[in-house]
Amino acid sequence: MKTILKLFVVLFIHAFIFSACSTKTKKPNVILVITDDQGYGDLGCHGNPWIKTPNMDKLWEESIRLTDYHVSPTCAPTRSALMTGRYNNRVGVWHTVTGRTLLRENEETMARVFSENGYSTAMFGKWHLGDNYPRRPIDVGFQKAVFHGGGAIGNTNDYWDNDYFDDHYYDDGEFKQFEGYCTDVWFNEAKSFIERNNEGPFFCYIATNAPHGPLYVEDTYSNQYKGDTLIPSARFFGMITCIDENIGRLRAYLKEENLDRNTIFIFMTDNGTANGVKLEGHWNNGFPSAYGYSSGMRGKKGSPYDGGHRVPCFIHWPDGGIEEGRDFDGLTAHIDIFPSLMEMCGFEKRNTNKLDGMSLWKYIKGENKWEKAKRTLFVDSQRVEEPEHYRGSSVMQKNWRLVYGKELYDMRNDPGQRIDVAKIYPDKVKEMRGLYEEWFADVFSDYKTRSYIQIGSNKAKSMVLTSHDWMEVIKADGTRAASPGGEDTPPFAHPQMRRGWQRNGYWDIEVLREGKYKIELARWPEEAGRTITDGIPASNVSIPGGEPFGEGIALDIKNARLKIQEFDSTVSVMEETKTAEFTVALRKGKTKLRTWFTGDEGLSLGAYWVYISNEE
Repeated sequence: MKTILKLFVVLFIHAFIFSACSTKTKKPNVILVITDDQGYGDLGCHGNPWIKTPNMDKLWEESIRLTDYHVSPTCAPTRSALMTGRYNNRVGVWHTVTGRTLLRENEETMARVFSENGYSTAMFGKWHLGDNYPRRPIDVGFQKAVFHGGGAIGNTNDYWDNDYFDDHYYDDGEFKQFEGYCTDVWFNEAKSFIERNNEGPFFCYIATNAPHGPLYVEDTYSNQYKGDTLIPSARFFGMITCIDENIGRLRAYLKEENLDRNTIFIFMTDNGTANGVKLEGHWNNGFPSAYGYSSGMRGKKGSPYDGGHRVPCFIHWPDGGIEEGRDFDGLTAHIDIFPSLMEMCGFEKRNTNKLDGMSLWKYIKGENKWEKAKRTLFVDSQRVEEPEHYRGSSVMQKNWRLVYGKELYDMRNDPGQRIDVAKIYPDKVKEMRGLYEEWFADVFSDYKTRSYIQIGSNKAKSMVLTSHDWMEVIKADGTRAASPGGEDTPPFAHPQMRRGWQRNGYWDIEVLREGKYKIELARWPEEAGRTITDGIPASNVSIPGGEPFGEGIALDIKNARLKIQEFDSTVSVMEETKTAEFTVALRKGKTKLRTWFTGDEGLSLGAYWVYISNEE
């Protein structure tokens, strides 16, 4: 009996010690929330006098706040840098449309690293780094993914007529209908994922498409801001308040389930405000007016001035000692989040791709003193196929900004970037230009490397290409299709398809398996159920915050042509034709896929949708 009792005591002690050690060393969960087009000034805690963000404000009170934190001036570039810890230009993403939104396949993402370290991984919302193999979230480390297509709901690669309410979203690669408003769906799906994986550890990436346009939101949110003429957009603010409510509900759930203390909760945004302030002097490079609020910063989304890329970043982790509000004013960026999380979660350093960012953990925890006044970071907004020196660029040091390679601002005395002091400090301009030239040559050293959509994989036996991802876009007359600002512009959203935009381009394709492929060219997506020559009637569905979708015009298309590798064939298009179908024998290798729809009087455009399936 004594022997049994001793054995019981020994086992109890071992179990207690093991349990204590397991609790002590349990890896933290990670929730990373990133909103779209919400700027630094679009929060109450940053001084906005109108916006209602009590839950973001509460998180601010309980977090380390990176007060000089920067991202890329637009969305896909920020997301690529965030996911890889490397400058977006280095990983092939410097536009928000065309094939320059596609993450290079050799890049390692934080999702894959988390997955390989035993985490359950999931993302919900906006991906915008490629909707085809091998760049879908489920291809790069996320075990679960619910997301819309393209860079916004209603983009070409999104489900037809999605309007934020009761939409169809990709669910692990296939479209499925979800009930409710988009923001609510993302957070509800995240909560369900956490419920299934609450034993942890888990990595949950919630990337809301809101408050990106179109500005659709229930009146209960936008009505809170109507009637005040100084508010630039009641719907924009309403969308942010909806996000805020969801953050509050998620944090309350974490607390109820005793998950809040050992969860690293990060909140950030992807670029400067899109609709939170009206500027004077220039639409996105100007100075803040009395209409809206931007914490006094010059510029907004897309701008190289701080209003375009300085954004909020809050980090909360009670078990890591972060549960009281404190500012960290070191110069930091999106590329720092990945290496910081690796250290915070105890991951070993990897030797695959060298990271451009650095871990901030020991600095924000106070173990190391921040002595990096000379740290230099870079952002730019290229949005063209051939990168241009100093295009949309800002070279940043703690006290200085060099904008467009020629304007210099002293941030200590002029945080609003109103006084160009380049002529007063020519040596500083020379120094920062030299640093930029080194950086530009480095990150664009292989800029000609394309990101190929791969066909013939067992992981994606069929796929849909859309004009959103065209390269080298041209008009019907063969001239370059570009915006007034010189940006390459394919038909990337459903309204442009309805108008019958006459544009063309090609897709970069890699054939992984030799064999026969069925390739179908379409003007309308399969779910629309229309023929190539058809128009589409205007919608009679009312959208909170928006107008019903307009009519889609008919086009008198006579012929359809496909060119890929040595194959070049044209077929006639009949009135009843929904897709122009080709069966093509393809060999392995990289190539271009081109399409044409043509008719009389110079009518010429590419197929907005192309369906590909392996016939063998």
